[in-house]
Amino acid sequence: MDEFMAAAAIATAHGRLAEGGISIASVSAECGRIGDGGNHRRVRNGDSVTHANIECWQNAGCIGSYEDTILSSTLMPGYLRAGAVVQFGIPKASAGESATVPGVRQWMEFHGVEVVDFDLEECKQLRRQLIGHSPQLWNEDIGK
Repeated sequence: MDEFMAAAAIATAHGRLAEGGISIASVSAECGRIGDGGNHRRVRNGDSVTHANIECWQNAGCIGSYEDTILSSTLMPGYLRAGAVVQFGIPKASAGESATVPGVRQWMEFHGVEVVDFDLEECKQLRRQLIGHSPQLWNEDIGK
């Protein structure tokens, strides 16, 4: 399931990039069913918190409990999204790469979240493309 979810997030990111968007995406699964994905639409929507993980949860709607939910993203979430993972009680998060925000993996694990880092070259390349194309956007996005 983890590998399938990572592939779904990567495909979503490539699709968003082809539309001229940002190459960051997330998908969630509840009880083994892949749910709605999310794209990083912070700039497009003019909303500073509409990151891929947040849109993914918005698309899923209120489901009552997230105890059977897994979140998979192309990049390790930042602290804002990691905080939502912890607060919602999402037990597992996976990412295509984790160089985005150092320390967030350890923070989530400290709070009981199982974290999987696939360390995928394809996700690293998507991140490098974004940084190379829009370094000011990247710096704003990660709070620099």
